[in-house]
Amino acid sequence: MVLNIIYNGLDIIFGPFLALDPNPQNPIFTIFVIATLVAFIITLANKLLVNQERLQELREEMQEFQQEVMEARKSSDVKALEELQEKQMEFMDKQREMMTMSFKPMIVTFLPIILVFYWMAQHPHISKATIILPQVAYYVLLVPIWHMFYKMPAGSPAYAIGWLGWYILCSFAMSQIFRKFMGLKGM
Repeated sequence: MVLNIIYNGLDIIFGPFLALDPNPQNPIFTIFVIATLVAFIITLANKLLVNQERLQELREEMQEFQQEVMEARKSSDVKALEELQEKQMEFMDKQREMMTMSFKPMIVTFLPIILVFYWMAQHPHISKATIILPQVAYYVLLVPIWHMFYKMPAGSPAYAIGWLGWYILCSFAMSQIFRKFMGLKGM
């Protein structure tokens, strides 16, 4: 009952994209648009909910600490290693702070994304979408490894991926573009 209401609501939102898709029976464009919207929302949530300066500061401190540990190990300096072990507790708190920062946007975006995935998986045309990749892209993107875990239906064309694989490719690419435009550093 509740899932039907959610499905129908998402059908109202995303239905026009399907209607505009050049090939509504294999809605590659619609999946791209949905992946782009979700990537934008996730990137925007990261931009608004995470203190980017503090996150960068913590990353730099962690990198410096790891560098010091590597140098102390390389030189076999026992005293320096003991000092760094004492300092490690302080860095565990900083690591916890970094994790907390990265969880904020995930908590906010998790449920809406799951609902969109539910809609896509239940939709009769999207769930059966097949995208045929160029042979080079098929192997460069390691799709055969994906197919070990996510089987394509029998009779699918060679070098094909399903809607989920296409969504992941589009979402990843668009996320990188949005992160660049919004000035976000790597997570």
